[in-house]
Amino acid sequence: MAKNNTPEVKPEQKVQTKYDRKMEARRQQKLKDARQEKMMKTIGVMLGVVVLIAIVVSIAVPIVRKNVALRGTYVKVGDHELTQLEYDYYYNVAVNNYLTAYASILPYMGLDTSRDYAQQQYAENRTWKDLFDEMTVEQIRQSKALLDDANAAGFTYDTSADYESFVSEFETAAQSAGASASEYYKNNFGTYATKQNMEPFVKEGLFVSAYHDDLLAQNAPSEEEIKSYYEENKQNYDKVDYRSFNFNTELAEDASEEDIGNAMDELKEKAEAMMEARKDGEDFEALCLENASENTKENYEDPDTEYSLSEGRSYSSISAVMSDWLYDESRKAGDITVLADETYHQYYVVEFVNRYYDEADDANIADTLASQSVSEYTNGLLENYQVTDVKGNLKYLTISTEESATDRADEEGTETDADSAAGVENSGEEDSDTEGAQAEDTDEETLDETDTEAEN
Repeated sequence: MAKNNTPEVKPEQKVQTKYDRKMEARRQQKLKDARQEKMMKTIGVMLGVVVLIAIVVSIAVPIVRKNVALRGTYVKVGDHELTQLEYDYYYNVAVNNYLTAYASILPYMGLDTSRDYAQQQYAENRTWKDLFDEMTVEQIRQSKALLDDANAAGFTYDTSADYESFVSEFETAAQSAGASASEYYKNNFGTYATKQNMEPFVKEGLFVSAYHDDLLAQNAPSEEEIKSYYEENKQNYDKVDYRSFNFNTELAEDASEEDIGNAMDELKEKAEAMMEARKDGEDFEALCLENASENTKENYEDPDTEYSLSEGRSYSSISAVMSDWLYDESRKAGDITVLADETYHQYYVVEFVNRYYDEADDANIADTLASQSVSEYTNGLLENYQVTDVKGNLKYLTISTEESATDRADEEGTETDADSAAGVENSGEEDSDTEGAQAEDTDEETLDETDTEAEN
C-alpha cells in the first residue's frame, strides 16, 4: 500500500508571553504557600500537643508527689503503714522538741538550723538527718506500740477537749509568730500539713499520751520503794548549804609552768590565811570583803545579804572541785577547807553548813520509778514493731546494718586470731606431752590425742 504523503497537521502550539509566565509563577507560589501553611498548621498542632503534655506534666508532678505523700506507704512499723504525711508529722515534732531542749547549746554542737540537716555531719558516718530520722522512728515505734496496747486493754479516752485546747494554743502561737494558721501547720508539721489532715495524728498522740499517764498511775511506787530508792541515790537528791570564796589571778596566755606554779602558790597562801582567820572566829562574809578585788567588793558590802552563802544546791550543780568534799558522808557543820582548781588556776575557801533532803522530792522519785517501770513495759512491746523502709529514705538503718556487720566481722576476726593462738599454744603443750610419753605410744594415738585436746 502506498504511503500517504500528505503532511501531518499538528495542533497549534500557544506561545507563552511574559505575562503568562508571571501569572504561572504566582500560581505556583500560591500552591507552595498553601502547602507550607498546611505543614505549619500540622506542626503547630503537634507542638501544641507537646506543650500541652509539658504543662500537664508540670502540674501533675507536684500533684503526684502530694498524692504519694498523702496516700502512699512511706515507712512501715509493725503492722502500721505510715504515709510521708504522717512520718513528716512525727519527724517535725521530734526535731522541734530536740531544738527546743538544746537551744542554748546548739551553736556548740555544730548544728546550723538554717541548712539542710542531711548536709551536716553529726558523727563520722551519720548526718543530723540520720539522727533525727532515728529519733523519729523510735518515737513512732513507741507510739504505735502503746496505741495497740491501749486498744487491746480496752482503754478509752475522749480527746475532744484536749484537741480543742491544742488548736487554740496552736493558732495563738501562729499569730505571735506573724504567720497564718495554714502556714504555721506547714512550718511545724511538713510541706503538706493542714489543720484537717493533721487532726487524726494529733488526736492519736493525745490518746497515747493519756494511756501513758494511765500506765504511770498504775505503776506508782509505794512509800517503802521511794525510801529505798532514796537511800541508794542520796547524792542525787540531797541538797547542801555552804559558803565559798575563790582566789584567782590573771595569767598571760604564754605563761610558763613556773609562772603558773608561782601564782598558784601565792593564791594558796592567801586562801589558807583566810581559812585560819575563819577558824579563829572571824566572820566569813567580812573576810570575803577583805580579800575581794575592787570590782567585786560591792557584792559583799550589803549587810542584809550573804553573797558567799549558797543554799539548796544539788551535787550536779556544784563545781566538781567542791562537790565531792561537800557530799562526803563524814562532813559536819563548820568544816572548812582550801581546794585547788588547777584547770582555771584558782583556789577556793569552802565552809560546809548543812546537808538535807527535801521531802518534796518524794514526788520526783515516784515519777522516776514509775517512768522506769513503764519504759521497761513499753520496751517489751517493741519487739513486734520492726521497721521497714519502704521508700529507702532512712539511711541510718543502712548505716546501722553496715556498722553491725563490721563489728561482727571484727569480733569474728578477733575470735579466729584467739583460736589460732590457742591452737598454737595447745600444740606446744601437746608436743611436750608427747615427748614425755612412753615409747610405745604410736603416731596415730598422738594425733588422736591432739585432736581431742584441741576440741576441748
